[in-house]
Amino acid sequence: MTDVEEPIPAEEVEEVEEEPVEEEEEENAEFALTATTEIKLFGKWSFDDIEVHDISLLDYLACKGDHATFLPHTAGRYQKKRFRKASCPIVERLAVCLMKKGRNSGKKLMACRIIQHTLEIIHLLTDQNPMQVVVDAIINSGPREDSTRVGGAGVVRRQAVDMSPFRRVNYALYLLATGAREASFRNLKTMAECLAEELINAARGSSNSYAIKKKDEIERVSKSNR
Repeated sequence: MTDVEEPIPAEEVEEVEEEPVEEEEEENAEFALTATTEIKLFGKWSFDDIEVHDISLLDYLACKGDHATFLPHTAGRYQKKRFRKASCPIVERLAVCLMKKGRNSGKKLMACRIIQHTLEIIHLLTDQNPMQVVVDAIINSGPREDSTRVGGAGVVRRQAVDMSPFRRVNYALYLLATGAREASFRNLKTMAECLAEELINAARGSSNSYAIKKKDEIERVSKSNR
């Protein structure tokens, strides 16, 4: 008599529940997205809360919106067309002004490093966003009036003229960089320390600043030539 094999009962298939997407991963992804969208200078200083108190310089102080950058080094060709440098980030323009005198020309990475150290020092001394201090210093340092030579054929006199907003920004950057350079020459203080001190004094309107002294002198001379 042959043994009939009993049919083996089918094994119950365990239903594998689909694991929901972990909430932590979603939160991390959202955090990473927001972190990448906000642009901060050197990864620390925000551009969002900067206020330009002088409405006439609003178009020439490129420090918000599309002009926000991680580094003051965009490698843009701002000299190809007139007034194009107005769209150059203001911190990059300050870095470029530091590359003066022949031995410093072209050393933009050194200038960027000086700017980075300067912003750190300003934050330690004032406990403010250093970008705001830089913007205030530029606003306070630009002369509003200047004098020019008028006449010819041996008769030359000085005539007072108003200064355009664009030239005010250019002149302010020149004065700030020159004051910091002269202060740090043959001095134990580093360039970053001298630049931070110059910017803080200029932002406060103090006469200890080289730029403020020069601005007052220019305005005083032009007032006498009206």
